[in-house]
Amino acid sequence: MLAYYFRLALRSFRRNKILTALMVVAIGLGIGASMTTLTVFHVLSGDPIPQKSDRLFNVQLDPRPMLGYQPNEEPEDQVTRFDAEALLRERQAKHQALMTGGGVTLEPDKTSLRPFDTDARYTSADFFPMFDTPFLYGRAWQASDDDGRGRVAVISRTLNQKLFDGADSTGKPIRMDGNTFTVVGVLDAWSPNPHFYDLQTGRYGDSEDVYVPFSTAMDLKFGRNGNMNCWDNTAGDETAVNAPCVWMQYWVELPSADDAADFRAYLDNYSAQQKAAGRFQRPSNVRLRNVNQWLDYQQVVPSDVRLQLWLAMGFLLVCLINTVGLLLAKFLRRSGEIGVRRALGASRAQIFLQSLVEAGTVGLAGGLLGLVLAVIGLYAVRQQPVDYAKLATLDGQMLLLTFGLTLVASLLAGFLPALRAMQVAPAIQLKTQ
Repeated sequence: MLAYYFRLALRSFRRNKILTALMVVAIGLGIGASMTTLTVFHVLSGDPIPQKSDRLFNVQLDPRPMLGYQPNEEPEDQVTRFDAEALLRERQAKHQALMTGGGVTLEPDKTSLRPFDTDARYTSADFFPMFDTPFLYGRAWQASDDDGRGRVAVISRTLNQKLFDGADSTGKPIRMDGNTFTVVGVLDAWSPNPHFYDLQTGRYGDSEDVYVPFSTAMDLKFGRNGNMNCWDNTAGDETAVNAPCVWMQYWVELPSADDAADFRAYLDNYSAQQKAAGRFQRPSNVRLRNVNQWLDYQQVVPSDVRLQLWLAMGFLLVCLINTVGLLLAKFLRRSGEIGVRRALGASRAQIFLQSLVEAGTVGLAGGLLGLVLAVIGLYAVRQQPVDYAKLATLDGQMLLLTFGLTLVASLLAGFLPALRAMQVAPAIQLKTQ
């Protein structure tokens, strides 16, 4: 029966080509605009580490002086080097990592390559198990390398391909800023977006190419990237252990989300100890946010993307309203045909179903057009000079959502016209024939 209704719909389209084209274009434009913005929003607001995002927490402390103090204000987004190293030594979490972004100059052994700069991350050994980084070759360095300022490095798959043609490079030397390091591991493809663990060096894009122990990077005075906030005289060295500057990130992994309260109490106690020692001046003011809470707090999704999403959804609604009007006009013009079918024994339910099939067929055609427009729209987004541009691609999940949205939209658009069509009185229509 549905196949018969589908053939009737195609026959109806051939009789009303212009009206059908208008409906298809209306739905296609609405679907194309909404799916373009919805896909961008989906990419930017996704959970970058869903398997444990509720167990990973960013630590915030408040080491600032009393000058300018306001009760209940947010603490600094980053922590001082002193606090990061102190918390790391105490190891009160399942995993913990201090970190900051940096940049190094690599000096390849390959004669075909000139020295080049690349992004680096200075961190501690737990960074890798905490963030579930996949390894192509080798392993992470050990905690003893942190303590002993080991000259070891983990590199990305991309850099390994560039320097070693993709071969297993564990145990091989690389030179950075005039110093020789030993490669102990090569990461497989890993690029969580948003770049949640350090939003200071960019919110979207590729991960770093080189990872070295933080203690080693500081010992060799490697250059760093990211924001820094100081509130007192630093004597010319903002990265010194006791410098009154926040510039590091500190993350912990807890056994479960329920352990957050206990760890927050530990941070409160730590703050009280630092105040008693004279380092902290303000009352205890700590925050412990999991990954998604941290991203929400940082407002990672740009406000213009949210606005574009609402505008596109509004445009889709306008397109659907126009489609409803066109379907009503089309069905009312066929009142005579519907009356004859009713007189020949077709029930109201059959008329309703036939009309819905016709509306759904229009929606399917509009959805295919909308899919093409969405692909074009996402291509246009990828040409924009923004850090998230290259992420704007239509994955399988969003492709299914496109067709789902098309089906729902077309059925909603066809419901009222179909309801009106089933109410056509056959006797009146037959008298007018």
